[in-house]
Amino acid sequence: MTTAIFPGSFNPFTIGHKWVANQALNIFGNLIIAIGYNVNKPVPDDLDKRIEAIRKLYASDCRVAVRAYSGLTVNLAKEVNAEYIVRGVRNTTDFEYEKTMADINREIGGMETVFIPTPPHLSAISSSMVRELEQNGFDASKFIPVPEDGRS
Repeated sequence: MTTAIFPGSFNPFTIGHKWVANQALNIFGNLIIAIGYNVNKPVPDDLDKRIEAIRKLYASDCRVAVRAYSGLTVNLAKEVNAEYIVRGVRNTTDFEYEKTMADINREIGGMETVFIPTPPHLSAISSSMVRELEQNGFDASKFIPVPEDGRS
């Protein structure tokens, strides 16, 4: 089975991220959702919470694994024998950034990147938008996926 990794900070994991992950599962046999962090900075206080929240979303799907990592994404891909990197793109700005990263990942690690464009109704949703809404007292819970059993 083909394995792909879907890397990101996922702070928080949004309904847009879930949509991209679900599309990737239609293409690849296994998906590793990889939460990256900078080893030169303190480990985020909520890293374990983010991992657990995403694991709960996919608890009934054995094709999905969730883990944290630091360093280069291509190194993680090689470590877990992933054949592809998955990236969601919402707009041309995302695409330009992600294309540059894909070119570098191909050059230094031989990794191919698969871009999955989000549908229009999800294109405005980002982790930073959700954080900003929450910081300003807005209930942004409709942008955060919940497990099928409804328990967070």
